[in-house]
Amino acid sequence: MKNIVILISGGGSNMAAIIRAAQRESWRKSLDAQVSAVVSNRPDAGGLAIARELLVATDVVDHKNFASREAFDAELAGVIDRHNPSLVVLAGFMRILTPAFVARYEGRLINIHPSLLPAFPGLHTHQRAIDAGCKFAGVTVHQVTAELDFGPILDQAVVPVLPDDTAASLAARVLTQEHLIYPRAIAALLPTLATAR
Repeated sequence: MKNIVILISGGGSNMAAIIRAAQRESWRKSLDAQVSAVVSNRPDAGGLAIARELLVATDVVDHKNFASREAFDAELAGVIDRHNPSLVVLAGFMRILTPAFVARYEGRLINIHPSLLPAFPGLHTHQRAIDAGCKFAGVTVHQVTAELDFGPILDQAVVPVLPDDTAASLAARVLTQEHLIYPRAIAALLPTLATAR
């Protein structure tokens, strides 16, 4: 069985979309895969309750309890590795990961970013797209590398930027696409991944 571990920091809407797709599409049977755990760096993350409601194991590694980024990442990796992950999915995980962590999961660590990469890496993507006069915006699922928001692109979805858009209205429209393409990208990637031992 290919185990998927999802990392979150907040409400977990992408996480929930992935878990629900896995259940609805019977990934256990069709892809020999399952979401085995959800891990948050924040004990108050709303997504933890949703994961438990969807019968997925949860764990917390509170980054505030660690003196360094390296110490946090080492503990986080230990928790993830207990689930023998074939894939580690960042779904609103608001921590920049160390190069050592990224290297540990090379080829099996993915993220979703609310822009059409390589345009607008980093934060405030929707406002930056509006300010630049973009006619289109969107979302990208990509493999994670040591360079922020730069890894190989797995899937993208495009949404129009409307004349009266605000960052919030554009973000809401992009989010509906995130919930569609993240599960789709994972389902397409899973057959290429080895089952973790």
